[in-house]
Amino acid sequence: MEEDLLRERKIKLEKLLKKGIDPYPSKAVEAVSSAYIRDHEKKLINKDVTVAGRLMLLRPMGKAAFGNIADFSGSIQVFFRLDDLGKNYDLLDLLDLGDIVSVSGFVFRTKVGELTIHAKKLTLLAKSLRPMPDKFHGLEDVETRFRQRYLDYIANPQSREILALRAKLLASLRKNLDERGFLEVETPILQPMAGGAIAKPFSTHYNAYDTEVFLRIAPELYLKRLIVGGFEKVYELGRAFRNEGVDFSHNPEFTELEFYWAYADYQSLMEMTKDYLLDVFMDLGIKKLSFEKNEIDCKKGWKAKEMRSLILAETGIDFAKEPLVSLRKEALKLNLKDLKKDWGKGKIVDEIFKEKVRPKLIEPTFVIHHPLELSPLAKKYNKDYAQRFQLIIAGMEIVNAYTELNDPGDQAARFREQAGLKEEDAMSADADFVKALEYGMPPTAGWGLGVDRLVMLMSGAHSLREVLAFPFMKPKLD
Repeated sequence: MEEDLLRERKIKLEKLLKKGIDPYPSKAVEAVSSAYIRDHEKKLINKDVTVAGRLMLLRPMGKAAFGNIADFSGSIQVFFRLDDLGKNYDLLDLLDLGDIVSVSGFVFRTKVGELTIHAKKLTLLAKSLRPMPDKFHGLEDVETRFRQRYLDYIANPQSREILALRAKLLASLRKNLDERGFLEVETPILQPMAGGAIAKPFSTHYNAYDTEVFLRIAPELYLKRLIVGGFEKVYELGRAFRNEGVDFSHNPEFTELEFYWAYADYQSLMEMTKDYLLDVFMDLGIKKLSFEKNEIDCKKGWKAKEMRSLILAETGIDFAKEPLVSLRKEALKLNLKDLKKDWGKGKIVDEIFKEKVRPKLIEPTFVIHHPLELSPLAKKYNKDYAQRFQLIIAGMEIVNAYTELNDPGDQAARFREQAGLKEEDAMSADADFVKALEYGMPPTAGWGLGVDRLVMLMSGAHSLREVLAFPFMKPKLD
């Protein structure tokens, strides 16, 4: 069936060429959007306009026809008539749904009140050789939607709306940091050492220097080098990469916002985080977040709660009093999905929190004082815990932040401790970063936000794949 449709379209392509019509002309079009026509209808009625977009509907009626042209902002009806178009009217016979065209004519309303363009000129801009998804049902097959994302954007306006929301969010995140005196910078994506977070990196071989290099898992250590260099407020909004699986809230390539603020600590950072994100929500006109079955008032919550207390209340386990052997036994009773034999105490605690506590934190909540083992770059709160918080909303980690460790001796010791762990995602030791700290880094607070997850919350999307322009998909085996 599809091959028959392809054949028919190619026959029309040949007919166009025989008529001397270029099906892919190099042509600039000064067009207005369908949204502009709707918004300025009063001054445009009976005035000539030009629109351009994809032909999504065509109903021939002998010497007249109605069509529908879709652009990024929406769609508008077009009325074609033989008396107005003359020979140009014959072009309709060689058009298919999905063809990209421009139409010039005057704006009017039909007898049934439909805003319409009465066409005086029709131009083919690009011939579509493949049939469009069903115009009545959209593109519903999940596999096709994400593998052929361009079809999803053609068929599903809500997918385009999410990407537009994402663009507005990125602009607001930047604007609100700029207004707070932060400087946007760029740090290396290709790094000689994987650092800045506890995660497994992607690696590749750099032929010119015959050495292994890594896609960054976080920009943290380079941003803090800038703090050492005298910058007091810096941020980077860019891509990070982690060699991990894909699920509803994880993708191996993701967008992260990190900033570092000299002379601040995690307590002042919590206050700033609330004010900053509420300003971003206000920019985008968002007062409530609707995610899964949760309606979340953006202004409510924002309370600080200790990780130890949260886990104790939910599971009855006081991990501070449990040695590793008994903590592992308690964790096994909770039926954790991926408990591994070589995990240390901190990693087990983190897994208990992720599976048993985090999903129940719906209102914005600052979870504070994580085990030191999980925070090798953070200052100590005491001998066991870090000056650290995570912002959890709707059961997802949105922000990870802490008071930065600026003691070079302590940092070197933490790196050595990480090197002794058997876990495959333990952090690598960075001797140059320790050297930078030896020159002196002021007290500093640092912060990282998962942009993709925030877009999920703001759009109500159920999967990270919905908010990425082109999510990573498992390769197809032919």
